[in-house]
Amino acid sequence: MVNAKSYILIAVVALIVGAIYFITGTGVKRSGLNEAETVTPRIVSGSGDMRKEEKSNTYELAKEITTPDGFINTDNKPITIKELIGKKVILVDFWTYSCINCQRTTPYLNAWYEKYKDTGFVIIGMHTPEFEFEKEYGNVATAVEKFGIKFPVVLDNDYSTWTAYKNRYWPRKYLIDIDGYIVYDHIGEGAYEETERKIQEALTERMAVLGERGAVVQELTQETVSRPTPRSPETYFGADRNEFFGSGAPGVSGSRNFVIPDTLNVSTLYLSGEWNIAGEFAQNISVGSKIIYKYAAKDVFLVSEAKETTTVEVRLDGKPLGAEAGADVVRTADGRTVVKIKEARLYKLIQGSQSEAGTLELIVPQPGLKAFAFTFG
Repeated sequence: MVNAKSYILIAVVALIVGAIYFITGTGVKRSGLNEAETVTPRIVSGSGDMRKEEKSNTYELAKEITTPDGFINTDNKPITIKELIGKKVILVDFWTYSCINCQRTTPYLNAWYEKYKDTGFVIIGMHTPEFEFEKEYGNVATAVEKFGIKFPVVLDNDYSTWTAYKNRYWPRKYLIDIDGYIVYDHIGEGAYEETERKIQEALTERMAVLGERGAVVQELTQETVSRPTPRSPETYFGADRNEFFGSGAPGVSGSRNFVIPDTLNVSTLYLSGEWNIAGEFAQNISVGSKIIYKYAAKDVFLVSEAKETTTVEVRLDGKPLGAEAGADVVRTADGRTVVKIKEARLYKLIQGSQSEAGTLELIVPQPGLKAFAFTFG
C-alpha cells in the first residue's frame, strides 16, 4: 500500500512539473519588477569620474523599456533607452489616451519636443493602458494622430516598464540626463515651467559634455494656470472599482434591472433599466436606459464606447445643456443636446467656467453602450 501511494505521488509530481514546463516553455513572457533592467551609465574618464560618482550617490539610473507591445512614430523600428544614453536627454512620459489629465499635459509635451528636438532632446511616450481597449494598437495610433503627437510612443500593455519605474500615476514624467540618470520626475499635471527649466539644464549639460556650441535657453512655454475647484472623485462603472455605485452593492458583477431612488446622493452613480455590470464597465441591455450622477465640478467627462454609433441625450437638472455643453455635445433641431458615442475614448460632456453642482442625466436609446468611468475637472 505504501509503495502504491509513493508511485501515485511521483506520478502527480511529474505531471505538475511537466505542466509547468509546458506553460513556461510555450507562453509569452511578461516582465515584472524582478526583470527590470537598469541602463549602463555613460562611460566617462578623467575629471568626469568625480562627477559620475556624485550623480550615482544622488540619482537613480534609468530603467530600460521592457517587453514593448508596439511602437508609433518610429518607422516601425524598436527603440531603447540605452541606445540614447550619451547622445540625448530623454523625457519618459507615462500616459494613457483616455486620461483627461494626460490630454491636458500633451500640448506642453508637443511644444517641448518641437522646441528642443534639434538640440539633443527626445520624448518617449510610454502608453500604459488603464482599460483593455487602450491596449489596441489602432486605438492608440488614432489618439496619437488626433493629439498631434510627433515623438515616439511605446505600448506598455503588460505594465512591465511602468513596474520597472515603480510608477503608480498617469501622467508621470521622468527626465533622464546625458549620463543615464533620472535627475527629475513629476507626478500629474502642472509644474510645466519647472519641468522645462530642468529640461534646459539637462540640455545645457549635454552640450558641455559633448563639446557642442550654442545656447539652449529659450522662452518658457506659457503655462495655463487653473485654480483648484471642488469636484467629484473619478467614478468607475465596472465591478472592479465601482465604490461609488448607488444602485446596488459595489463589486458585484452580473445583469439586473435597476431603478433610480427618490433621493440622490452627491458623487454617486445611479443606473436605470437593465444593465450588465462587468469588471471594467457597465453595458446597457434595455432600450431607454439611463445614467444619473449628481456631481460637483467644473468639467465632466465620460469614458465610453459602443458597437454602433449611439446618440445619447444629455440633460443637466432635467434640461438640455446650455453654454456649459462640452466639445463632444451637439444640439439637435428639436432642441435636445446629445453626444454620439462609438469609438472607445473620453467624451467631453460639460466644460463650465466655474465649479458647480448639478444632476447629470444620460438617456441611452439602444442597447450596447459600454460606460467605463466619469472623470471631473
